Amino acid sequence: MKVGLKWIVSFSIITLVAIGGLFWNPVADIPHTGEFLSEDKIVGADVAWILAAAGLVLLMTPGLSFFYGGMVGRKNVISTMLQSFIALGVISLVWVVVGFSLSFGNSLGITIGGKHYGIIGNPLSYPFFCGVGNLPHKIMAPTIPFILFALFQMKFAVITPAIITGSFAERVRFISYLLFIVLFSIFIYTPLCHMVWHPDGLLNKYFGVKDFAGGTVVHMSAGFAALAGAMVVGNRKNPHHEPSNIPYVLLGTGMLWFGWFGFNAGSALSASASAATAFGTTTIASASAMMTWIFFDRINGRSVSALGACIGAVVGLVAITPGCGFVSIQESLFIGFITAIVSNIMVNWKALKKVDDTLDVFACHGVGGIMGMILTAVFAHGENASLLHGGIEVFLHHMAALVLVSVFTFFGSLLLYKITNSMITLRVSEESENKGLDLSQHEECLQ
Repeated sequence: MKVGLKWIVSFSIITLVAIGGLFWNPVADIPHTGEFLSEDKIVGADVAWILAAAGLVLLMTPGLSFFYGGMVGRKNVISTMLQSFIALGVISLVWVVVGFSLSFGNSLGITIGGKHYGIIGNPLSYPFFCGVGNLPHKIMAPTIPFILFALFQMKFAVITPAIITGSFAERVRFISYLLFIVLFSIFIYTPLCHMVWHPDGLLNKYFGVKDFAGGTVVHMSAGFAALAGAMVVGNRKNPHHEPSNIPYVLLGTGMLWFGWFGFNAGSALSASASAATAFGTTTIASASAMMTWIFFDRINGRSVSALGACIGAVVGLVAITPGCGFVSIQESLFIGFITAIVSNIMVNWKALKKVDDTLDVFACHGVGGIMGMILTAVFAHGENASLLHGGIEVFLHHMAALVLVSVFTFFGSLLLYKITNSMITLRVSEESENKGLDLSQHEECLQ
């Protein structure tokens, strides 16, 4: 097999990263003197829970690979699953080298009315995790080691580009995909993460955006990037296929649902009442959405299907993510219900079907994230916290932020796809597409 220049460059990069890490002092924290608390501030129960939660969130990425892999045609199962799974390797390295710094490093941004608002972190804040040690951070992680906070957040960065893969499944080149997710992680995910979750972030500090566990940062960004990707890569030559393995989809859904408890309840960053609330609202919203989806399918003349039940459950999980720690069990039931209906309509909307989003990523994750952001601004508890609690200004800020995030993630991703395609062609050849990516890209196939 002929080895192209792109593979030699790729290997050279990983070589430089591996060797370059040796020149950074992993315990140096001189630039961050005064940011950390003493070790006796660490709470053992919080450490134990976030360690478990980080493991649960990691499980979601292989869960997603089964969820997606079972939906595509038989000759593209392995390639589709690998596109999700490989993010564990690629994005983990990006996160350590520069991603965490860009997301949670010292803010670089703009000044409005004499106040500074961050847009992205300084890339030299924590390069190669330099300065990310075992002491708790005063603001971002006051009861757990800062390194645990960084590793927990890394799992969110991993699964976000993996979600996008469902939109262009069965027709994208593997090496092009790797380049795109690196660019997406650096130029879309990290600034959005900083703006929403860093204490000085623009959307957090100025707009007051409430995103408990990633409805905006993860699902909206992935959803709009998926829509842009489907448009750039183009429709499949043969878009009609039967899902290859429904049991894979059921297994993947179970792994996602299980892992989502770490995703949402873990975002409390403590073993606390807030975590318990998020745990409860997460499962009830998913249950509500799953049942609503299959009943809504039936009254519209479609069969009750395992695939529909699984999609509905995941839509409910997406919808509750931004508000899981801010709303009640009763409200989470409604959030799952109404989002399932809206998402189901979008999945079956003929106008959207003209864009070949293979696994309806935008209609599920994008729309689910949008609904979650809106409904959080309606129901979130606390004085002046949402529309129903006297916070009309909070609601309006959320709507403005929603527009800003939508525009940034869609057009930013569109640009990154164009850049990627100009460097390495995104789409496989027609011959490779007909053969299937399992064989044409990886020389592997299901027996």
